[in-house]
Amino acid sequence: MKEIFPGIYQKDDKLYTLNLRSGQRVYGEKLFRLGGKEYREWIPFRSKLAAAIKNGIREVPLRKGMKVLYLGSATGTTVSHISDIVGEDGIIFCVEFSERMMREFLKVASRRPNLVPILGDARKINDYKDTVENVDLVYCDIAQPDATEVLIRNAKKFLNPGGYVMLVVKSRSVDISKSPSEIYKEEIKKLKDAGIDIIDWVKLDPYEKDHAFILGKF
Repeated sequence: MKEIFPGIYQKDDKLYTLNLRSGQRVYGEKLFRLGGKEYREWIPFRSKLAAAIKNGIREVPLRKGMKVLYLGSATGTTVSHISDIVGEDGIIFCVEFSERMMREFLKVASRRPNLVPILGDARKINDYKDTVENVDLVYCDIAQPDATEVLIRNAKKFLNPGGYVMLVVKSRSVDISKSPSEIYKEEIKKLKDAGIDIIDWVKLDPYEKDHAFILGKF
C-alpha cells in the first residue's frame, strides 16, 4: 500500500482511503484490510475527485484536521472519502439542495461526526452563513451553468487566506453549444480573474464524459 497523497493510498492501480468507521461501507465499495488497518476502495467512476487523481492531478491539498466547505454533497460518496482523509479532528460542511439526496446523505452523516449536513442552495450564502466556519478548502460540484461563480462567492465569504478551491466543471451544464475545451478555458479565466491561482486541471474522461476538475489557490 503506497501513500500517493496525504491520506490517499494506491495498491494494484486502485485507490483507497483509511476507513474512519471500520466495517462500514458507504456506497457498496470494497473494504481491504492490511497491517491491522481497514481501507475503503475509492472508485473513480463514482467520484470525480478520484477520477482527477487517476488522471494525474498534480496535488491534492487535503490534510488531517482541515475544514472543508463542500457544495453539492449529493449522497456523500466523495464526501465520505474526504471525511476519511481529514479525520475526526477535521470538519466538512456539506451543502446539498435536493431533499431526496439529503435524505440519503443523512444516513452517511449519522455515522461520521465530522460531517455537517446543510440542506440549502449554494447560491444563497446567507441561508447558511451562520452555520459554516472559515474553511481551508472549498469544493464545488453542482450541475449549474454558474457553478464557477457560485464557487467564487463562497470562497470569498468562507475561505481562509491561502486556502484552496476544487471545482468540477460539467461542460454540458454550462453551455451545450460550445466545445468542452472552450468551456474549460472560459471557466479557468473566471477563476483567474477572481484572484485564484490555478495549480492544475485535468479532464475526467473516461470516468466522466465532458467534465474537468480544476484545483486552485486563493
